[in-house]
Amino acid sequence: IGREREKEREREKERKSEIRILSDHHTSLFNKILGQLDATSEEETNKQQIRTVFHQTTTMAAQHTYSATSKSNIIPLRAAIKDYAWGIRGLDSRVARFALESGIIDEVDPDTPYAELWIGTHPSGPTTLRDGTTLEQSVGGQLPFLFKVLSAGKALSIQAHPCKERARDLHKNNPKNYVDDNHKPELAVALTPFEAMCGFRRLEEIAILIKKHPEFAACISNEAKLGIFLCSQDEDDKREALRALFKSFMSCPKETSSAQLKVLLKRLQKEQSCDHVHPHEEPPWERKCARAILRLAQQFPGDAGAMAPFLLNYLLIAPGESFYMAANEPHAYVAGEIIECMACSDNVVRAGLTPKFKDVDNLVSMLTYSMGGPTINAGTPAYGDNRIMRYTPPTGEFEVMIISCNPGEDITLPQLPVPAVFIVIEGSGTTDNEDGQRLVMRPGRSYLMPAGCSPLTCSVNAKKRGALRIALAHENQHRDRPTLSSASDFPVSWRGEFALPPEVRTPSLPGTPRMGMSPAGKAAIAKNLNGNGCNGGHFDVPKL
Repeated sequence: IGREREKEREREKERKSEIRILSDHHTSLFNKILGQLDATSEEETNKQQIRTVFHQTTTMAAQHTYSATSKSNIIPLRAAIKDYAWGIRGLDSRVARFALESGIIDEVDPDTPYAELWIGTHPSGPTTLRDGTTLEQSVGGQLPFLFKVLSAGKALSIQAHPCKERARDLHKNNPKNYVDDNHKPELAVALTPFEAMCGFRRLEEIAILIKKHPEFAACISNEAKLGIFLCSQDEDDKREALRALFKSFMSCPKETSSAQLKVLLKRLQKEQSCDHVHPHEEPPWERKCARAILRLAQQFPGDAGAMAPFLLNYLLIAPGESFYMAANEPHAYVAGEIIECMACSDNVVRAGLTPKFKDVDNLVSMLTYSMGGPTINAGTPAYGDNRIMRYTPPTGEFEVMIISCNPGEDITLPQLPVPAVFIVIEGSGTTDNEDGQRLVMRPGRSYLMPAGCSPLTCSVNAKKRGALRIALAHENQHRDRPTLSSASDFPVSWRGEFALPPEVRTPSLPGTPRMGMSPAGKAAIAKNLNGNGCNGGHFDVPKL
C-alpha cells in the first residue's frame, strides 16, 4: 500500500508539472492583455474578472485545447458510468479511477461497485462533450458501436445476446427488458488477467463430467444423458444432443437442483481440503472446473447456475489477449477488467447467476450450440507499426486498436475516414497536431476523433517510467481481414484426442498417442483427420 501511495504521489507531481507547463504559456498571454489596460478603477474591475475567469479555465486549457466547431480537432468526452452489483468497489475499480480522473465524478465511494464506463451514443448511457452537447449531436447520428471499460468483481449472469431478427421480436414483445432492436456481438481485450466462461464444452468433456459428478447428472433427464453418450459424430446430431441436455438442465426443478448443489459443494470442499487427489492424477481443466463451481456458489448461494462450468469452457485471458462472442453464444464473465466493444445495443438474455429478469425459454431456443469456445488472439500489427495492435471481428460495426508509445518515443494515430473514440488506459503523455492542439493524456480521459481530422501525434517524456497506452474504437475498416472468430464460425472442428482410433492409443493412458508409432498408426491418424475436412495430416484451427 505504501509503494502504491508513493507511486500515486509521483504521478500527481508529473500531472501538475504538465499542467504547469501549459499554464505558464497561457499566463504570459493573459499578462500581456492585462498590461495593455489602464489602471482606472473600472478597468481594475475588468482585470479582476479576467483573472478570475483565467484561473477557472487554466486547468481545462492545460487538459485540452480545441474548437468545438472544428472538424479537425480531437474533442474531450464525458463518458457514462454504471454501478451494477457485480462491479469492483471503490478505488480498486479501474472504472472508478478513470471516472475520477476525467471529472465525471468528484469523489469515489468505497462502497459503490463501479462496473462499466460507456463511450457511445446508446440512449441508456449517452456520452457528452464538456459543454453538455451529446456525442450523437456532435457526430450527426448514432455510432454503430458502444465502447466500454468493464471492472468485474464477481461473476456476471449466464447470458447471450440475440441476433438482429430475434432482437426485433424481443423488443417488440417485451420492450421493458429488451430496450432496443439491435443485435450485440462483442469483443473483449483483457486489461488484467480475466476469467470468463465462453461457449459450450465439447460433448466428450461434458460426458466425462456427467460420469464423474453424480450431482450434476441428477439435474439432467435420462433421455438427455443417453443422447450425449450415444451421439454420432455428425455435427447436427451433436448440436441437437447438446440442446436437449442444456434444456433439461435449465428446466430442472429448483428444489432438485438446489439440493444436488449442496451435496456437490460438500464433496468438492472435502476433496479440495484433505482428500484431494494428486495434481498429476486429475486433468487441470477438471481441477479448474471444480474450483470455479465453489467460487460461483459462494457468490450466488443456492443458484444452480454455479454448475455452469460443467457446461461452458472456463477461460483465463492474459492482458493484451482478446476474444469475440457472436450473437446467440452463451457466456458469463467471472472476474477481471477488460476493454469491451460491441454493436450499439444493451440487449441481454439471461438465465442464471443473477437476481435480474431471467428468460430461460428464449435463451434455450436462440443458442447455436456450437462447441469449442472462441479463438484467443493477441492482436495483429496495423498500419506498418507493431506498436499499433488491431483486433478485428467478423462484423462490420466495430474494431479496436491498442496503441502503445514508450518513454522517449512518439507515435502518430492513424487518420480514419470514420469517427472514432479513444480512451487512455495506461501511462501519460502529451500530443500535438498541425493545428497546434495540445492534450495532456492521463488514464481515463476519453476523446472523439472526428472523421478525417488532422493526424494526432502522441509523445512520452523520456523520464517517464512506463508506456502510454490508448484504446481506440471505430467502425470496422478491415472486415475482410478479421483476427477473431467465434465457435459458430467453424461448424466442423477436429474431434480431438477422443476421436483417435484404438491402434494409436496407449493401454495405460487411453486417448494419448504413442511415441514412435507404426506406419499403420500414422495412416489411421491421417485418415481420421482427413475425415474431419483436413488435408495433409493437419487439422484446421481458427487463424490467429
